[in-house]
Amino acid sequence: MIPNAVTQEIQLADGRTITLETGKLAKQAHGSVVVKMGGTMLLATVVSNYEPLEGADFMPLTVDYREKFAAAGRVPGGFLKREARPTDDEILVMRLVDRCLRPLFPEDYHADTQLMISLVSYDKEVAADCLAGLAASAALSLSDIPFNGPISEVRVARVEGNLVINPSPAALEKADIDMMIGASMDSVVMVEGEMDEISEKEMVEAISFAHEAIKEQIQAQLDLTKAAKGALEAREYSHEVNDEELAEKVKQDTYKQVLEVAKAGLPKKERSEKFKEIRDNYIATFSEEEQEEKEELIKKYYHDVEYHAMRDMILNDNQRLDGRALDEVRPVWSEVDYLPGAHGSAVFTRGETQSLTTVTLGSRLDENRKDGVTFQGADKFYLHYNFPPFSTGEARPIRGTSRREIGHGNLAQRALKGMIPDDAYHTIRIVSDILESNGSSSMATVCAGTLALMDAGIKITRPVSGIAMGLITDPDTGKYAVLSDILGDEDHLGDMDFKVTGTEKGITACQMDIKIKGLSYEILEQALEQAKAGRMHILGKMLETLDAPRPDLKPNAPKIEVIKIPKEFIGAIIGPGGKNIQKLQEDSDTVITIEEEGEFGIVEISGTARENMDMAIARIKSIAFVPEIGDVFQGKVKSIQAYGAFVELAPGTDGLLHISEIEHRRLKTVDEVLKEGDTVEVKLIAKDERGKLKLSRKVLLEKPSDN
Repeated sequence: MIPNAVTQEIQLADGRTITLETGKLAKQAHGSVVVKMGGTMLLATVVSNYEPLEGADFMPLTVDYREKFAAAGRVPGGFLKREARPTDDEILVMRLVDRCLRPLFPEDYHADTQLMISLVSYDKEVAADCLAGLAASAALSLSDIPFNGPISEVRVARVEGNLVINPSPAALEKADIDMMIGASMDSVVMVEGEMDEISEKEMVEAISFAHEAIKEQIQAQLDLTKAAKGALEAREYSHEVNDEELAEKVKQDTYKQVLEVAKAGLPKKERSEKFKEIRDNYIATFSEEEQEEKEELIKKYYHDVEYHAMRDMILNDNQRLDGRALDEVRPVWSEVDYLPGAHGSAVFTRGETQSLTTVTLGSRLDENRKDGVTFQGADKFYLHYNFPPFSTGEARPIRGTSRREIGHGNLAQRALKGMIPDDAYHTIRIVSDILESNGSSSMATVCAGTLALMDAGIKITRPVSGIAMGLITDPDTGKYAVLSDILGDEDHLGDMDFKVTGTEKGITACQMDIKIKGLSYEILEQALEQAKAGRMHILGKMLETLDAPRPDLKPNAPKIEVIKIPKEFIGAIIGPGGKNIQKLQEDSDTVITIEEEGEFGIVEISGTARENMDMAIARIKSIAFVPEIGDVFQGKVKSIQAYGAFVELAPGTDGLLHISEIEHRRLKTVDEVLKEGDTVEVKLIAKDERGKLKLSRKVLLEKPSDN
């Protein structure tokens, strides 16, 4: 029997429709929904255990997003013909959804919760990532899992001057704003995107436009839930046992000491040690029996004291943990050309955050190739971000690249990629290794990346800097403080982490996570203006180190030449089994790639020694020799005939120099002037219908006077 599915439609302003459907698939999940737009379909399911994760004092949420190759009618590449570990693009979608949902679960809910989103059908006219947040929230709303939603996510883009919700991938290529916005009915909770040097005002307008569309999607979820389940009550749970009397005692006994340390302006390590010392000394005042019973609760309540002390200090005294003013940026120093073996390098340090960044230049073979369900292609510019444990003074296992590293690297990549010139032939790889971290290491990566690119001699359009902004609010009094260049503790204990990158002309990328409800656009505008001032300050410090790209590449960097040849010569250059091109690369110590482009082959020659590259170019041109009428050549006489001489212009290419075209005077025989083996200067004057070349020598000679 076919089940009775419940559906709900969302009408977009341009007439396109999003459909939510539940009750047909995955009914044993606690919540499931199919979201469809055009031919793109996502299945989202959520399950949450009824018992808390043992020992957990956090929300153990896992968000998983996977794209099925069958969705696009494709078979996975590689030896194992099944979907393997998630791609970077899939992980970025997971992060977008996680960042919206995680703050909306109750703080005392600690049950293992798993959200799984699958792309089960793909329409190339409809991007899947902008539907994932809607699908996840709808699945949660249809469950009994405690959740302060719904929320939704949309992509907002400005295409040819008009703001559009969830544009097609083709339209997105023409956009100068591309942002993913996540929001609840009353406030924005997440922003991520890249822009073409836009103003702060334009950014706020785009966010506001997206929020209006999100409100309609949230209402659709509420209507779907009501139609499918009626008034669904959230499950009852008890995942924490609290002692309000103990919490108040811990606050009364330790707040003054904690506030005193917070106001001392100590470095991160020393401050952490002082806080720990206060905590441990306080725990020691309890009996062994009390410690055994209540130590974990005391630690939890003591952390709450740190939280409130820091926030009170900022809101009441306008003082921060390191003694700075609210809009003050930490000391900045930088250095370029630090690593002699790299093609470009920079050290950028801001306070206790430091990035060592390198630029490596490569050929077309070094492109970052992607073969996913929704995208096949290659990036000529890409950035990798590494966050080793020693950067925070820790020792912990390294188990591959983390989701956080992928996300931070992607943000920095988008901040910089718009400044790479279109005529840059090199493949460019940036690697940022974070050596110290106390807040905003992704923004240090942007700054170090800019300096390393200029050190490498890449003619970037304009230098880019970045800054992370924070926010502390008091909902009872309405007080708030916007913080520039936040510390790690200010991020952890604060209400907002807002990263903004840009040039002197405008914003190039942003990432914002908000942990509170009801962030006003007034506060957002203030944060953006304060961020602009901070970015410009940091940019000025960077330009004191290096104010423009170096005029030339480093001696050890590969040089690249690109030549265009007729397509029919590609096979001759490559040779049987690649024999010719491999031999040429070996002889010239170069890397050579060829790609078809219409009627031509685009040949890229990469090498470090100019003379070797010239030799490779000359060899290629001799194989793909296409003489044009009017060209002048130094040719070699190959044979003499009664009617003229055959002259070799290039290996395998001969032309006829007719006897009448040798000199202005009439010749009885060709060998009056020429012999086999002679070098003769000739001009190509014609090609017949069969491609035969007709040469002239006399047109290059001065015509004798009639006297």
